Amino acid sequence: MPLFLLILFASVANAQNEPAADFVNIAPQAGLTAKLANGGDKQKTWIIETTGSGAAWVDYDNDGLLDAFLVSGEGSTNRLYRNRGERRFEDVTETAALQSEGWGQGVCAGDYDNDGFADLFVTYWGPNRLYRNIEGKRFEEVAEEAGLAQDRKRYNTGCAFLDYDRDGDLDLFVANYLKFDFNTTPRPGDNPYCFYRNAPTACGPRGLPFETNLLYRNNGDGVFEDVSDTSGISVPKRNYALGVVTGDFNDDGWTDLYVACDRTPSIFYVNQRDGTFEDEAVLRGTAFNEDGQALSGMGVAAADYNNDGLSDIFRTNFSDERSTLYRNRGKGDYDEATVAAGMGMNTRYVGWGVGFLDFDNDGWKDVLLVNGHVAPEVERIEGDIRYRQRSIVYRNRGEGRFEDVSPRAGAGILERHAGRGAAFADFDNDGSVDVLINSQNEPPALLTNRPGKSPSWVVLRLAGTKSNRSAIGARVRLRAGELELVDEVRGGGSYLSQNDLRLHFGLGEAEAVDEVEILWPNGATQTIQRLEVNRVHEITER
Repeated sequence: MPLFLLILFASVANAQNEPAADFVNIAPQAGLTAKLANGGDKQKTWIIETTGSGAAWVDYDNDGLLDAFLVSGEGSTNRLYRNRGERRFEDVTETAALQSEGWGQGVCAGDYDNDGFADLFVTYWGPNRLYRNIEGKRFEEVAEEAGLAQDRKRYNTGCAFLDYDRDGDLDLFVANYLKFDFNTTPRPGDNPYCFYRNAPTACGPRGLPFETNLLYRNNGDGVFEDVSDTSGISVPKRNYALGVVTGDFNDDGWTDLYVACDRTPSIFYVNQRDGTFEDEAVLRGTAFNEDGQALSGMGVAAADYNNDGLSDIFRTNFSDERSTLYRNRGKGDYDEATVAAGMGMNTRYVGWGVGFLDFDNDGWKDVLLVNGHVAPEVERIEGDIRYRQRSIVYRNRGEGRFEDVSPRAGAGILERHAGRGAAFADFDNDGSVDVLINSQNEPPALLTNRPGKSPSWVVLRLAGTKSNRSAIGARVRLRAGELELVDEVRGGGSYLSQNDLRLHFGLGEAEAVDEVEILWPNGATQTIQRLEVNRVHEITER
């Protein structure tokens, strides 16, 4: 064989074996050690055991370090871990008055009362809980007095704070999965919807009654009003709703909502700018896959993956399906781009939490998703499906293409868990995005990436004054050298989780940020010239 071919083949082989990232699970050393319960670990009788639970990053005490919140199902309490710095956390659940019980599902964060401290909303099968942050010292549960009590026992799942009417106060969206009752729901094997590959498993969602979604308008006095019917949010009535993410998907300056739905068409609530929403998922190409099939949507993430200034959408689905990448072709109209982007091969995984992140800081958003089956019983079935599954990392190669680099992305990616929620943030402010993962019946995982010498980066922490204090809905356009990047402060995201409300930008070899343009949620624009790289910047609305 000619020498130049040997050199070429050797070069390709080395590139394929070279580490793409080095994600390591440091949860045990960091102090994130409490087990989070969620039903049976060997078998599950009810669907309520399969869907929990979410995770959140929130700087509840305003010390500049992100704290970790994890939701638990029946059998243990939710957990709040305070970030002490140096990659160490302290369990402050009790002192923060956040001990709980019940079938916890999702969490979202935002400063709903605009007092400068981020609050927490946690969803349940049963009454939800609104935890008002008391000056960064403790939380007070105020759901009932805040107008968030419900008229029946609901299966609440994903949630997101948003300012849909641009009045400066955070409103609240709550997804609902289905109607569930221990006394009336069939048991494993009772009907055709209670099997997986001929093995009896927990029933559903097919065959179980639908439920409607909820929207609460913030009146500005600490009380919410249920506007689900008048806003049009309750109009979709045949959807099993799970993950939700906010975004101005059609670039009209008003926040919309995308909801991943299980075994039914997903929902795309487009803000009509008059206090109402319409589900335009079918019209805009985000309800089904490219073959017109409704998939088993679980988690959802939004970002501009191809750097064209438009918000694209990625949705995780069940095994024997592929995850779905929707490319925004302008004005909120989408094409499925999964196969064309090189993301169509992983079909044996059940996907849940997901996020766009630039793990190598090259200016292109990558994707990380966590997986895990719903039924522990699959361990007794011959085949390629397992209950505990590894994560997947897709590196963005530019030009609309991704590469699956999971085998070369570090030991933390290859660990097997029954993963559910995942929250993304640079919790230690070192410029590398980390991932907090909530898995069933075990302690959480905390994946940190150790990239070595990293390209430039910047993190922006926005604070509204006329707009909502959390700046949810703010859109940032950043220019650094040849890079022009767009991102948005989003409520919700991933699977029943809340990512960091700060925005992380990888900047490649740029030595400075030339310009930042912020479109605040109230429609005002603010421009900032020249920012230093490799640091966190706090920007307050003028």
